[in-house]
Amino acid sequence: MLTLIAAIIIAYLIGSINCAIIICKIMGLPSPRSVGSGNPGATNVLRLGSKKAAALTLFGDFIKGVLPVAIGHALGFSVFELSIIGLAAVLGHIFPIFFGFKGGKGVATLIGVLFALNLLLGLAFVLSWAIMAFLFRISSLSSLLATLLSPVFGYFILGRESFVPLVLLAAIVIIRHHSNIKRLLAGTESKIGQKAK
Repeated sequence: MLTLIAAIIIAYLIGSINCAIIICKIMGLPSPRSVGSGNPGATNVLRLGSKKAAALTLFGDFIKGVLPVAIGHALGFSVFELSIIGLAAVLGHIFPIFFGFKGGKGVATLIGVLFALNLLLGLAFVLSWAIMAFLFRISSLSSLLATLLSPVFGYFILGRESFVPLVLLAAIVIIRHHSNIKRLLAGTESKIGQKAK
């Protein structure tokens, strides 16, 4: 039990490292919080006009989800416990202790968690996202739809044990997208690759 609690705390702390803010600072770019949607994530970094910074941010946020769950695998935790560890990593990304509890929206970290839980689960999410992105060219819409499907994918790939934690993960990520949902409904949401005005 103590090992699980320690793993959850470590996962949260790893998740709290905000790659977008750190990478933009290192590369001399404006803070992602000051432009576009104000969200410190890969999509908003891309709006700054730097594909390299956006790619590094995406990779860093992805690894934040992979690492804690991979460690959990090595320690022999159950699927349910691994899912809770993944939830802690995503919560760290969204509410980072190192950045005043104001973080990103959790999608890249969620993807890392899903890949670490099961390769097919991660691929199912990415394929769903890619199809929606191709059709609509809107990152947030693609993320929302793929996130909604992730508990269903998890149920069939991992079994019932993962369903409740994945529903919680999906709900948190979707709630974090409340401003995107408002813009989607208003028809004003930015499209993929669109620079900040």
